[in-house]
Amino acid sequence: MLSKKIAIDLGTANSLVYVSGKGIVANEPTVVAVNVDDEKIVAVGKEARDMFGKTPEGIVATRPLKNGVIADYYVTEALLRYLIDKANGRSRLFKPDVMVSIPAGATSVEARAVLDATYSAGARMAYLIPEPLAAAIGTGLPISEPTGNMVVNIGGGTCEIAVVSLYGMVSHGSVRVGGNTLDESIATHIRRKYNLLIGDNTSEQVKISIGAAFPLAKEEKIEVKGRDSVSGLPRTVTITSGEVVQCLSHPLSQIAIGIKNVLEQTPPELASDIIDKGIVLTGGTSLLRNLDKYITHFTGVPAHVSDEPLLCVVKGVGKALDNIEIFEKSLKRK
Repeated sequence: MLSKKIAIDLGTANSLVYVSGKGIVANEPTVVAVNVDDEKIVAVGKEARDMFGKTPEGIVATRPLKNGVIADYYVTEALLRYLIDKANGRSRLFKPDVMVSIPAGATSVEARAVLDATYSAGARMAYLIPEPLAAAIGTGLPISEPTGNMVVNIGGGTCEIAVVSLYGMVSHGSVRVGGNTLDESIATHIRRKYNLLIGDNTSEQVKISIGAAFPLAKEEKIEVKGRDSVSGLPRTVTITSGEVVQCLSHPLSQIAIGIKNVLEQTPPELASDIIDKGIVLTGGTSLLRNLDKYITHFTGVPAHVSDEPLLCVVKGVGKALDNIEIFEKSLKRK
């Protein structure tokens, strides 16, 4: 085969690219900077993320995916073309086979938009795989056996939940709550309590530094800089980890309810397997401290974070692309 096989985890916050035989070749933020006047792409990935909230008139840095699905088709196509070119190198002679992960709850219209964008970006064959199935493959769960494996993939825009058995999803659910929702909750809390306006990058930094799902053994603090909404002048306030735990409780409860709903739909035989094996958490947001304890407390089922949670989906997409005949039934294509 002269054409390359490229697996893409097209996430709301980050996009990862895996090339068969090479491994992961790119990990870029899903951000594109566009010139408003002529609609030309100015920057993609890390370079565009650094421009977020700091662009002059005429240039807009946007996230082309919202809740894991395409919000801006033209910009998503440009992003996919950039990622495919980065993985394919200078070879323009042979178009690659590309597999992209999409949310399990994506509608047929949303799935079709991703397929069309992938073909327009230069794919020879394009396939789509549900994110939780890819996460289960990438985590190394025994999905070939007739036993229940529950995986919860919490990304930037969505939380994907699935019970996987015999290479397919038995029951699944999707909650449109993710890392970005947690960032928004922090920004809203700081605006209401301190009259301080902060940007997306700042609220994400607060979440990473002192964020947790359950109160920490030792209270932590962080200084937050922003603009006073009353005087309009720059100001600094100190936020505690206890405050962050409190303001994250609502979006996290939505994730926990989503997991509970999928457990309720699961056949009893598979549910008993899940009690023995536990729930596996993947995705960047699963790195939030004490999240596994929170989900265990809410559902009564032991939960644990997988190794390398950020890479599970892209590794799973890569494995599925290499063994396409086994996963044929679970894939979507034109």
